[in-house]
Amino acid sequence: MNDAFSINRLDACATDFEKQLNSLLAWEAVSDTKVNAAVSDILSAVKQYGDDALLQLTAKYDQLKLDDALQLEISQQSLHAALQRINPEQRVALESAAERIRIYHEYQKQDSWQYEEKDGTVLGQIVRPIERVGIYVPGGKAAYPSTVLMDAIPAKVADVDEIIMVSPASGGKMNDMVLAAAAIAGVDRVFSIGGAQAIAALSYGTSTVPKVDKIVGPGNIYVATAKRMVFGEVGLDMVAGPSEILVICDGKTDPEWIAMDLFSQAEHDEDAQSILISDNAEYLEQVVVAMEKLLPSMERKEIITASLARRGVLILASDQQQILAIVNRIAPEHLELSVENPQQWLPDIKNAGAIFMGRYTAEAVGDYCAGPNHTLPTSATARFSSPLGVYDFQKRTSLIHCSEQGASELGKVASVLARGESLTAHACSAEYRIKK
Repeated sequence: MNDAFSINRLDACATDFEKQLNSLLAWEAVSDTKVNAAVSDILSAVKQYGDDALLQLTAKYDQLKLDDALQLEISQQSLHAALQRINPEQRVALESAAERIRIYHEYQKQDSWQYEEKDGTVLGQIVRPIERVGIYVPGGKAAYPSTVLMDAIPAKVADVDEIIMVSPASGGKMNDMVLAAAAIAGVDRVFSIGGAQAIAALSYGTSTVPKVDKIVGPGNIYVATAKRMVFGEVGLDMVAGPSEILVICDGKTDPEWIAMDLFSQAEHDEDAQSILISDNAEYLEQVVVAMEKLLPSMERKEIITASLARRGVLILASDQQQILAIVNRIAPEHLELSVENPQQWLPDIKNAGAIFMGRYTAEAVGDYCAGPNHTLPTSATARFSSPLGVYDFQKRTSLIHCSEQGASELGKVASVLARGESLTAHACSAEYRIKK
């Protein structure tokens, strides 16, 4: 084996398997005390000094020195100019992806509803869009126009009034495809701000950057930590950790396909996690050979190498039942079922952000253009959370309209329960409506 390449190996039947797996899955970067302290200082500065702090922090972290905070905003004309500058192939790809994402998310839109009971009481739910949303688009190690589409289009489908996008412009230059994607997705305002200071600006508002009601979108540990700290001041989609993929293979898919699927997540950053599970030991070795063959040709091979050595793992399992138990334990962000009949596996998969079914469905198509959202729960949070969707940009209000008879009957029930809780004013309020 090439000395520069290594990947962890686990046997699911080993007595210490659970301990080793827990060690590889652990990711505690967000709770780092130094990161917390730095982010807390940034949030406080922006909250207290507004635009002045934004200018100083943008100069410090993005090497972008500006005289006026108004220069942080990128005009709609600039967005559409970028759309004209990108090559035709890129534009067609962005527009095609945008249309597929829009069509998929149209199915998620929820409508208001109500029903009337026999006594005339009306109950229901009003569904309204959130008024102003902030979307964070990373811009550090790579540019992510796909994130613009995935964050903004569901918000547009939900009829959000105003979408504010923030993204770092390191050295004063923002990627043209990112700007073009903002134009295609219908983003209302764009600011060249990144990091924790961008989250602070969206959360508290400044003279230049408007305060939003909710922030969505992934970012580095500073962004993730900032989002966690401002929760309550604004709503959040999730606090995302590193990207993850878990591939299940029965040993019949081309090993090079699987090797590249694992690379596709590992190239995100050194903390990304790529996991392959199979009950075929010989096949696992074939994938290792394929990795060694393909790795030298990868543009981001240093990042891939570090990611696989640190958090990548090949797991040998005994059978399908054991594989499913491991999958539900890990609750992966991306799950590839590279098996003969993936549909048969679905009833037993309880925890996964997105499932890619069959040998021909690469996780990468989900990142860009399949249609479902690529903003997914990480770090085992698929146990209780879901992909970003239209529902994240809608709020629901309960509706109750009691008839005279309904108020009387409900009042009797409410009275008993309220007095049981020693809340006599509640009880009296309900009792006043009881027909004598």
